[in-house]
Amino acid sequence: MGSGVVLFNSGAKRMFGADTNRHIVALYIAIRNDEVNPDRVRRFLQSEGETLRAEGERHYYRIRERFNAEGSPLDFLFLNRSCFNGVMRFNKKGGFNVPFCKKPERFAPALITKIANQVAGLQRLLRSSREVEFVAQDWRATLAAAEPDDFVYLDPPYIGRHADYFNQWTDADALDLATATASLPCGFALSMWLENRYRRNDHIAQSWSGTEVRTWNHFYHVGSSESLRNEVVEALVIRKGFEATPPLPLRSTAVEDDGSELEDLTLFA
Repeated sequence: MGSGVVLFNSGAKRMFGADTNRHIVALYIAIRNDEVNPDRVRRFLQSEGETLRAEGERHYYRIRERFNAEGSPLDFLFLNRSCFNGVMRFNKKGGFNVPFCKKPERFAPALITKIANQVAGLQRLLRSSREVEFVAQDWRATLAAAEPDDFVYLDPPYIGRHADYFNQWTDADALDLATATASLPCGFALSMWLENRYRRNDHIAQSWSGTEVRTWNHFYHVGSSESLRNEVVEALVIRKGFEATPPLPLRSTAVEDDGSELEDLTLFA
């Protein structure tokens, strides 16, 4: 599922989101069930943000330790918005291990309002759908449940780049995914990087033959090192047989054809 941003912008009335990262799944379940809502998010970030401003990184690491012990969705949201460069990374024991962003004043009123509004937008979206389910499970179980009238969007770790966000992802895993996807009874699209100024990703040509590949350029502002923050040619790998267009990147200022603004549902930094 990745961050869920493509799922939430799909326009589907029935949605099923699955990921091995149980913390992303738990956050969206909590938002759907109103356990995490705009008012609670606002109060939580105001309170913890004031403490962060007063105590700095000591409070960040206190929250990180608490999250790794208890797994609170609110703590997870706090960490994602105050960690180094918005990086999502866990150690081999399953603990969130990204350092502090060095900005004690991080939770300014404008940012808190933006996050609360994003949660409100997600709640409206999830309540307007006929059926929404989120599950923490392996991708193999997810694909095994696909039916002919489904459409599957896959957002695996980018092989050949940093791929260990929550658990390991190897070349063998990427090959297994390509093999399993070829047997799906329905259409699909997969996000993957194609090339940058240093090298090209041969995995697409080797493992995804017989598909349509659409490309566009994207600049990475988020990355654990400066070498990972550069322009990349992204690829959307599509199986023919259905009408498909590349997902539009979300922008806070996006505008519909009728002039109305689109909601920014990019909850993760």
